[in-house]
Amino acid sequence: MAETITIGKSDLRVAPLGVGTWSWGDRLFWGYGGNYQAQDVADAYQASLDAGATLFDTAEIYGPHTSERILGALIRRQPGSAIVATKFMPLPWRLSAKSLRGALDGSLKRLGLPRVDLYQIHWPSPILSIPSLMDALADAVAEGKARYVGVSNYNAEQMKQAHEALARRGIPLVSNQVQYSLLHREPESNGVLMACNDLGVTLIAYSPLAMGLLTGKYTPGSPPSGPRRFQARFKPENLAAIAPVTALLREIGQAHSKNPNQVALNWLIQHGTLPIPGAKSAKQAADNAGALGWKLNSSEVEALDQATLAWR
Repeated sequence: MAETITIGKSDLRVAPLGVGTWSWGDRLFWGYGGNYQAQDVADAYQASLDAGATLFDTAEIYGPHTSERILGALIRRQPGSAIVATKFMPLPWRLSAKSLRGALDGSLKRLGLPRVDLYQIHWPSPILSIPSLMDALADAVAEGKARYVGVSNYNAEQMKQAHEALARRGIPLVSNQVQYSLLHREPESNGVLMACNDLGVTLIAYSPLAMGLLTGKYTPGSPPSGPRRFQARFKPENLAAIAPVTALLREIGQAHSKNPNQVALNWLIQHGTLPIPGAKSAKQAADNAGALGWKLNSSEVEALDQATLAWR
């Protein structure tokens, strides 16, 4: 039987690897409609399900709205196959936590679902208080529109406040989705990973391959195409700096017949997190799933830990 984990204190059982759908329908940043099309995304969806990766994470602002529509259409082909997570964005003009109800209704309509498995606050709000947002999430559970709730990009203290506010309503905080990878190890140093472990909250790791840096595909002479190439992380000097990390990933992978990104994802799994890499094709989805069904040994984990201390 394939390995599964439980997301926080819930009955949501999933493979220890999900699928991020930011790129599904995103033309501006990822180039949807160019080098990958609707059929490629549909193939990625099916390949993920075939590999046992059933958690699909989306958000109202992905596209915007397009990712939810695409995912919803795919789900309707095979009802009941996917576990769906989406997010509420506390946009500046949303001046009351009551706006969450309308946003969730919009997400459910686009997804074509009566309820979502996991509803998350996308970012902390400078306007809306954590208790008010958690009350709105608890209301969504009480109304049957969300099975479980989580947060995203919350620091350790914010997460503790959210956990306490939800507990007053008898609702568990099951997840905190933050950026975490071998090249972004901040959750270890800022207390988020420890707080997740202490509270029984699953850390869902987005950008687990550092937007492709950990795949080993990019070098100083061969950066990515599209808007990514303008990011500081893809400057030639930074690509040169991570070359020893990708070399180590490649070396460790050879012992397991795995490639660098499969090793990088397995490292996150061994740290008790749930990575959600993106997939724009069946090949990419199947490749991501190669992180499942095996384990790095303790010395390999330690070697990767030591090699990436600079990114803590």
